[in-house]
Amino acid sequence: MRGGALVLAACTAMADTPALADSQSRIQTVAQAGAERRFDIPAQSLSDALALFGQQAGMQVSAHGDLVRGKTSNALAGSMPPREALSTLLAGTGLAYELGDGGAVILDPAAGSSSAVTLDPILVAGSGGAGSSAGPAGVSIGTETLERLDPQDLQDVFRSTPSVQVGSSLPVSQKVYVNGVEETNLAVTIDGSRQKNKLFHHNTTTLIDPDLLKAVRVNPGVAPADAGPGALGGSIAYETKDVADLLQPGDNFGGTASTEYNTNGGTLSNDLTLFGRNSGFEALGYFKLARGDEFEDGDGTQVTGSETDFVSGLGKLAYQHGSGYRAELSYENVEDDGDRPYRANFISTDSGRPTAATRNYRIKRENLVASFENATPEGLFNPYARIAFSTTHLDTLETGNDNFGTYESLNGTLANTSEFALGTVDVGADFYSDTSEGNFPDYGSDWMNLTEESRNVGVFAQARLEPTDRFRLSFGGRGDHHRFEGLDGSESENSGLSGNISGEYDLLPFLTASAGASHVFGGVELAEPFIVNPDWAYPGGGLEPSTANNVFAGLEFRGDGIDPSLAGFTVYGKVFNTTIDDIRDEEYRGGPDVYSDLESVGFEIGAGYEWMDGFVRVSYADIDTEINGNSGSSEYQYIGTTIGQVLSAEAAYTLPSTGVTIGADAQVFFEEDSTDIYSSSPGSPYPAYEVANAFVSYTPESHQFITVRATVKNIFDETYADRASYGQEYAGVEVLNEPGRSFLLSAKVRF
Repeated sequence: MRGGALVLAACTAMADTPALADSQSRIQTVAQAGAERRFDIPAQSLSDALALFGQQAGMQVSAHGDLVRGKTSNALAGSMPPREALSTLLAGTGLAYELGDGGAVILDPAAGSSSAVTLDPILVAGSGGAGSSAGPAGVSIGTETLERLDPQDLQDVFRSTPSVQVGSSLPVSQKVYVNGVEETNLAVTIDGSRQKNKLFHHNTTTLIDPDLLKAVRVNPGVAPADAGPGALGGSIAYETKDVADLLQPGDNFGGTASTEYNTNGGTLSNDLTLFGRNSGFEALGYFKLARGDEFEDGDGTQVTGSETDFVSGLGKLAYQHGSGYRAELSYENVEDDGDRPYRANFISTDSGRPTAATRNYRIKRENLVASFENATPEGLFNPYARIAFSTTHLDTLETGNDNFGTYESLNGTLANTSEFALGTVDVGADFYSDTSEGNFPDYGSDWMNLTEESRNVGVFAQARLEPTDRFRLSFGGRGDHHRFEGLDGSESENSGLSGNISGEYDLLPFLTASAGASHVFGGVELAEPFIVNPDWAYPGGGLEPSTANNVFAGLEFRGDGIDPSLAGFTVYGKVFNTTIDDIRDEEYRGGPDVYSDLESVGFEIGAGYEWMDGFVRVSYADIDTEINGNSGSSEYQYIGTTIGQVLSAEAAYTLPSTGVTIGADAQVFFEEDSTDIYSSSPGSPYPAYEVANAFVSYTPESHQFITVRATVKNIFDETYADRASYGQEYAGVEVLNEPGRSFLLSAKVRF
């Protein structure tokens, strides 16, 4: 968990706490504090605002977690010195700051004018770190956004992001597509641990409990070198919650308990979290249980196999020394166990396919991560290390034909972040050792254990610099050596280089241009264990490694650069192109060396307005995906799919001094042509649909330990399947519809 827009950790440190006037007298010791910078920070939670300030000021910002929790920042827009910007940001919060060579420290003047105090949780914003930035064209979803969305699954996490789509109404078969590219072709991590999970093409790629998440960062296309190997179409980094994210001000121990009921399917979800810290040690434990019946679509028809049977848990132990060095061990477990459609991502209506309506799918994903880092980095030497083991296991249970598959990854990183006046440079090495294993009945009483293995060692360097006040630049490269072993023991080795560059330049006070490009070596993907064939003959020259090229360009307009009365108003646009060659697309009968090529091209535009108590945003994307020269098809389940034209809108407003927040969002998908890859002729068009959702939440001013929320999803009871769901263009396939109108009632208590 290196740096990033916002990293929360626990530590003990000693600091001086002079009053505001005294601290400001030291401003001249910080070179960057005097030069004007451009700031665009809407009013929001103070922790998130300080994270943005750190990025835009180009300095590290540290604060006691208890000081900033629960506080709201002022809006900040325009060009000014960082010292003036920070004063504006903190006005009315009762907090002060101190600037020194190490950056800015947020202080409480009431703590004393010169006495030393012990700081436990430290918030670090705007520092560098491995894969820390979502980049100029990236997507960052923070804690505040996740709390507002209250996601039930990955569809909800990304539902206001048109460039990221999630197919299927069932979490057990949901797949994430970034710019139309399936997530297997991205570098996906959870708390830094590699997640490939290419297990069964009818199943989800990465099963996640969104209640565990504190942040999600997506780099569509161009990803930094330290995001990890295999970032052909970009990267996705999920981060789970830490103790410092949850503790209330002044507490060293606490907990949360929540319950939620969904009227559509009668699903009841309950979770409990306990956490605490003492003398540098901290611990967190989380458990969730959700049960429910099949839900109904907009026509009132029950969706086969849509029952809820879900369990998840998270445990973390950590210790942070007074010097800032931190060691952490975490374990995450997510399980889904229920009767699903025979093929979990669609219902077959073809008499030529198996006639059983459902079979039991039991999927379990585990993630074990041990990490070491400097939570308060400064200077040239800030080492960090991570070793992780991730595994996903799937049983498909039916009478006389039980199949088992497992995907495992042992992976790690050892690197160092050096901080300079112009920014940061990450240099390091990483590795993974992946195994794909299938166990199947050998058309009789014997069982076959079929295994493929791949190993990769890479070295990388990534610089994140700010050469001038108007120019932000990120560039880097990596070299990878990849070794693959097939079912029959045959081996192949490949090596390749990857490079990336991206940046932002302020053309005018109100206009910023961004652009980036990358070339990526991806190696050879393992075959999914549910499709391997013991009769495969591997090519004598070895399998072909995949490679990719990505480019993007964008513009952003900010109203504050023209007139203060337009502060909070933004308009943006970006165009992109991704090509990936030689994606391994193995076939049971076709062999292990079948390949496909993908091209994704499109654009996204959007506008928004944010003010002290609310915001409104609208965005539109048009994404065309071609696979092997034809329009994208959902049949290429590990490659990409058709997205087409998407319009997304979102708004929220907090009624001042009431504790009441109301919000709504809507997505509109336009009709899109398709191709039936089996006949190379036009398939059934992807139908148009519109869906809208709304919520109201209430946290009493006098009892801020409790929050109640009411949500209505699919307000107009639309009957539809998500655009990224499988099978909409094929005959003989009944696509899995999304739930019809659903009412969710929840309550959360903090203690």
